Amino acid sequence: MTLSPQFLDELRARTLLSGVIAPSVKLLKAGREFKACCPFHNEKTPSFTVNDDKGFYHCFGCGAHGDAIRFLTDARGLPFMEAVKELAGKAGMEVPAPDPRSQERAEQSAGLTDVMASAQKWFADQLAGADGAQARDYLARRGIDPATTARFGLGLAPTGRSRLKAALNSVGEDKLVETGMLIRPDDGGETYDRFRGRLMIPIRDARGRIIAFGGRILGDGEPKYLNSPETILFDKGRTLYNIDRAGPASRTAKRLIVVEGYMDVIALDRAGISEVVAPNGTAVTEAQLERMWRLDPSPILCFDGDSAGRKAAIRAAVRALPLLAPERTLRFAELPPGQDPDDIVSSGGRAAMDAILDAAEPLDARLWRHERDAAPLTTPEARAGVRQRLVAHADSIGDPALRRLYREQWLARFDDELTPRRAPFVRGGQRKFTGKNRFTPPEPPTSATARAIGSAGIDRSTARALLLGFSNFPEALHAHCEQLAALPIADRKSAELRDRLVAAALSGANLDRAALATILHDAGAAADLSLARSAGGMAFSFTRGDAEPEKALRDLGDAIDALAADGEIGAALDAATERLKAGDDEAFEDQLRLHSAREQIKQRLASLAGND
Repeated sequence: MTLSPQFLDELRARTLLSGVIAPSVKLLKAGREFKACCPFHNEKTPSFTVNDDKGFYHCFGCGAHGDAIRFLTDARGLPFMEAVKELAGKAGMEVPAPDPRSQERAEQSAGLTDVMASAQKWFADQLAGADGAQARDYLARRGIDPATTARFGLGLAPTGRSRLKAALNSVGEDKLVETGMLIRPDDGGETYDRFRGRLMIPIRDARGRIIAFGGRILGDGEPKYLNSPETILFDKGRTLYNIDRAGPASRTAKRLIVVEGYMDVIALDRAGISEVVAPNGTAVTEAQLERMWRLDPSPILCFDGDSAGRKAAIRAAVRALPLLAPERTLRFAELPPGQDPDDIVSSGGRAAMDAILDAAEPLDARLWRHERDAAPLTTPEARAGVRQRLVAHADSIGDPALRRLYREQWLARFDDELTPRRAPFVRGGQRKFTGKNRFTPPEPPTSATARAIGSAGIDRSTARALLLGFSNFPEALHAHCEQLAALPIADRKSAELRDRLVAAALSGANLDRAALATILHDAGAAADLSLARSAGGMAFSFTRGDAEPEKALRDLGDAIDALAADGEIGAALDAATERLKAGDDEAFEDQLRLHSAREQIKQRLASLAGND
């Protein structure tokens, strides 16, 4: 009987490993893990660890390693299915009924791994033989010695269309086609070897079984690398190269490094860094991220220092965002421009590589730097685009608490680094409190442009909706206090209520809805708030007191961000108009561009109002 990977993964997720091991092994708590004397060999000093978060045990003395199922089969001698049934019963799961097709598929897979092992052995023999001189010279130039060659099982697929086919004739042509080692033409012609004239790199699964190959061309030609096709054994998007060796090494090193390609893995291993995997020449997938996180909560992605490497890193960062959790993130180590890991270890050894890895950036910092540096930020629209992309990245995060923290942190950095400097928003100085804790706004700028914006201001309906939102969700006031204070609100009653809200935010009081209502009442502004509630206007999620808080806070932040950007664009638009009057022909193009940006902001506000 064969069980699906999905069932087994669910069973492991529902099983507390320490609870399975504790009845037969005395476990001692050690941080986030347990330690014990190994049940698989005699020892006096504990070297056996149990990690519930990652769901595995490992002995640093004898190398025993496995999950809850493996422990029951190895330590207690249960047959595999008996172990599964015992764990499933405790987890409240039903073991699926036997599936004859699954059993047949499992038996077929077992036979195909034997085929792949035979192919690897033949490739290794060719590398060592007369045909392997060019490949051996290539390995020598790369600093790959015979011990490394043997450790990774490297080999050679010699030139010729049927060399492997003839050598493994006893295996059977159909199996060689099924494993991807032979190609069968669509027109029904003769099968032929897929790999020819290439250095062969075996790809193993987590159990060390060969499931595919990567082939690097030795002379000129394309593609530079050729992988096995998808087969019953090989799902490229779910496999990580070198995972069988990197898994145990990562537990010792307490880190996992992800590089771009096979030769990068081998280069770092040659330098003594074995906790390295690669995504088989593909963009990092969600399934590969899950496999990384099972080994380490914060893998380091270390891609080449060229444009392609930087793009690959950002794609991985964006793909990881929906999957992030408090114990699941990524770090990014950027290599110098034009260099790969082999260059680093060849010139500076392991110390140089470790220095780069030790300086790895957190995911939030890497995405921030990417968006900030993507294009010159010389216009309001460019800055607004950065803010919009950062907010979109934050909104894609699945974990609500992390989503909120990322959003707050990115917007705070945006305000610190990219928002035009205004006078510091502090009590005293330009912003003063008078009697009854009343807030007095700063004197407005005296320029003609500023006076024009101030006289127009945002419309009454939008202003009232925004103020109602902050009164419903006062926890947003501290984050957006300065933006709110700077908004040009033409309606006198709305402007006075805005000043009361800003004063409340600056008072230092812990604000919730009831506390804010009390503050406004004591300040004589309750009537203004009642007017805002009864006057009607644009309907947003945050204008309803019973709205879902997370959505309301997100929409409220988007709305005030958009209005603040609109004010900045308005100032630039008025300046362009003055330039046009003075005879600057290029100002007309700037006007068109700014009008388009302002229209996008209006559409954004309309979409928020239509999504309440």
